[in-house]
Amino acid sequence: MMITDLQAALQAQKCAAWLFYDHHHRDPIAYRVLGLPEDSMVTRRWYYLVPAVGEPVKLVHRIEAGVLDPLPGERRVYSRWSELRDQLRALVTPLGPSPRVAMQYSPGCSLPPISLADAGTVEQLRCFGCEVVGSGDLISRFDAVWSAAMLASHRAAGRVIDETITAAFQFVRAQLDAGVALHEYELQQWMMERMSRAGLAGGEPPIVAVNAHAGDPHYQPGATGSATILPGDLLLLDVWGRTHQPGSAYYDVTWMGYCLRPGESTPPTHFEQAFSLVRDARDAGIARILAATAAGRPLHGFEVDQAVRAVIEAAGLGEFFVHRTGHSLGREVHATGANMDDFETHDDRLLLPFTALTIEPGLYCPNGQPFGVRSEVNMFVGEHGAEVTSPRQQQIVRI
Repeated sequence: MMITDLQAALQAQKCAAWLFYDHHHRDPIAYRVLGLPEDSMVTRRWYYLVPAVGEPVKLVHRIEAGVLDPLPGERRVYSRWSELRDQLRALVTPLGPSPRVAMQYSPGCSLPPISLADAGTVEQLRCFGCEVVGSGDLISRFDAVWSAAMLASHRAAGRVIDETITAAFQFVRAQLDAGVALHEYELQQWMMERMSRAGLAGGEPPIVAVNAHAGDPHYQPGATGSATILPGDLLLLDVWGRTHQPGSAYYDVTWMGYCLRPGESTPPTHFEQAFSLVRDARDAGIARILAATAAGRPLHGFEVDQAVRAVIEAAGLGEFFVHRTGHSLGREVHATGANMDDFETHDDRLLLPFTALTIEPGLYCPNGQPFGVRSEVNMFVGEHGAEVTSPRQQQIVRI
């Protein structure tokens, strides 16, 4: 973490300071941005003020006075609540009248992933004359940006996951041909074991869902009660993972397959029509990002969602697309950069260079039919353009 980089970003956004604040590790973003150890004992409030100009200042409790020692700047301490109030006021007073102070805050909690500063602390800063503003674009710049090593790790994870999905479809066919009953949960565990052997870190298992279960966007099969995969079933596989390398980046894709019945060569028409619409919506989002980044035009997350959602709404099926278009991707599968969202939230954060994202439209039980489809790809925004880092499924896989 370079203070000069933070200060340059604050000046560009016309903010007087970025105030980091934590109590009991409630703000993991602060630890990552500042490079603080995330396993330190924090039972009292600490504050770290990075002004747009000048030296940072630390404010810590006397019994945990060393919690911010790895960071540069003057250290101030408090014990009593009244002392904390006075010290906090003294911290922001030099910033001038009505300073714009960035915090992990989102007006109206419009962006929940970054709305971490509690209301009482925000109220206190306002009483001191500060204008508290959201740090969303700052977080994207300093927490969601990828290194070259992260991009390489993403590609490495992608190779394992792509191979696992292909092998899973083949495994399903082999079990069907052998007359062996295969349940969603068994296929999920088979995939998890294969990915683990190939070097991916353990985590939440993939979504394996057939028919009506695929109509539930976050369905997870259980050890008991999961469906048997049969001829004539539509199969959804949503798979994510990362390597064991520290700081590695996730890969996260969704593919659709159909288990052919004897004598069939293609899936039923209603499955294919639904998938084709989702595919076209996905590609509209990809095209929007590719065009904007190639031209060097700013692009907000909500604009991508609008482009994707418009395709499905034009077909009269907008009510069956029940989640945002995509999410930020990074060291967490749902990272802290801009989401492709004008549905669950209005995400006005910019897609910044060297960040990544998913595009994953879906249709869930369209017009009451008991199935769901989704297609998910990953994209990386580079310095002068963007790329799709995962294969684009063009039709339902014939299993």
